[in-house]
Amino acid sequence: MASLTVDQMYELDNGLIADAVKLRFFPLSIARGEGCRVYDVEDRAYLDFTAGWALANTGYSNERVKQAVIEQLNRTTFAGLISSMHEPALKLADKLTQLVPGEFHKKVWFGLSGSDASETVGRLLPLATGKRRLVSFIGGYHGATSASMAMSAHIAMTQFIGGGHVVKVPYPHPYRCPFGDEVSDCAEKAIRFLEDYIFKTICPPDDVAGIIVEAIQSDGGDIVPPANFLPLLEELCRRHKIHLVVDEVKVGMGRTGQMFAFQHAGITPDVVILGKSLGGGLPLSAVIARQEILDVGFALFTTTGNALSCTAGLATVEAIEQDGLVAQAGRVGAYLHQKLRQLQDRHALIGDVRGLGMIQGVELVRDRTTKEPAAVETAKVAYRAFELGLLVFYVGMFSNILEITPPLIMTEAEVDEGVAILDQALADVAAGRVGDEHIARFAGW
Repeated sequence: MASLTVDQMYELDNGLIADAVKLRFFPLSIARGEGCRVYDVEDRAYLDFTAGWALANTGYSNERVKQAVIEQLNRTTFAGLISSMHEPALKLADKLTQLVPGEFHKKVWFGLSGSDASETVGRLLPLATGKRRLVSFIGGYHGATSASMAMSAHIAMTQFIGGGHVVKVPYPHPYRCPFGDEVSDCAEKAIRFLEDYIFKTICPPDDVAGIIVEAIQSDGGDIVPPANFLPLLEELCRRHKIHLVVDEVKVGMGRTGQMFAFQHAGITPDVVILGKSLGGGLPLSAVIARQEILDVGFALFTTTGNALSCTAGLATVEAIEQDGLVAQAGRVGAYLHQKLRQLQDRHALIGDVRGLGMIQGVELVRDRTTKEPAAVETAKVAYRAFELGLLVFYVGMFSNILEITPPLIMTEAEVDEGVAILDQALADVAAGRVGDEHIARFAGW
């Protein structure tokens, strides 16, 4: 196939690639990437505020990761874990068990995506505990396999019927507290609702194997819960002998200014789920959990823990540690948050800015008093930013939160560049310069 233009690629993509695999916001093609920028097939450059859904934590084409993968490829194209052992998996597992806190025997399960990792947890917890039920939170997005979708409670999953063994409860949202306008005790109300109502009616706690939660609810709207929420949830789990499962697929591996987002709350989960950025661009997920949880049942794939992905994973962790990316994410993320707050002062469309480190959410509303979601406007801002050379996606239960998850290597100067483009895009949308026809081909969520 000869070199293609973006328009030609769009037509071929429309005719050849299943729509079921697409979540598109603009006609982006990726030919190559370097640092915090990607280039399309016509060599147009885009500053990336997405990191490919928070996957490219170390940026694009990281030299350490690239060289490690090349060396492993030169040794063998495949080595797996099902019926053999290999060094990259052992080294990565050892590193992950050291990074994840907990004074108990931890083991590691490897998969290919956050979805299969969540599904594995949902499968093994009931087997390990003899308890049938799980609890998750409304807005949670834990994957796209049938079982992980059943554990989720995101609007994208409402067309699918989940399992009755998973009970969904409200997540404490400071900007849109589900328990009323008074948000000062939103976390306490969420815990009381779970313990005093759910546990006493439809979901007895002595039949609950685990509670799965995101330390920052990402696809649900980039929601940073009140600081006391996770400690209260941990205390509830300990009191009822329920395993606490933290999904760090999107926010882990340094993104928030700690290696794991739950570390800001000082808690110790029984299970930690990783994916996305762990593989440095290659398919890789991991579950780090108590030995008694991971030593039961059956959860394997032929390519589980393949040597190439584990090699990339180890090199990625080493890059994050040795290049000081956790501290950089905290420092530059605070600067990014400040710059987005300044945008809020200038644009009435912005109702809220929230985040931690290098995950920030900009919620767009049509009215700051009623907080009516501005979903169409959000899609237009993302599209206009793309036209101006910036990649930004949107998320949320109402599709109205611009999600900003840049590579952790991003500098303050690149933040300034990206925020300036976002400033222009917001102004253009508010002035009516972006018509409905611009976004008609791109449904987003």
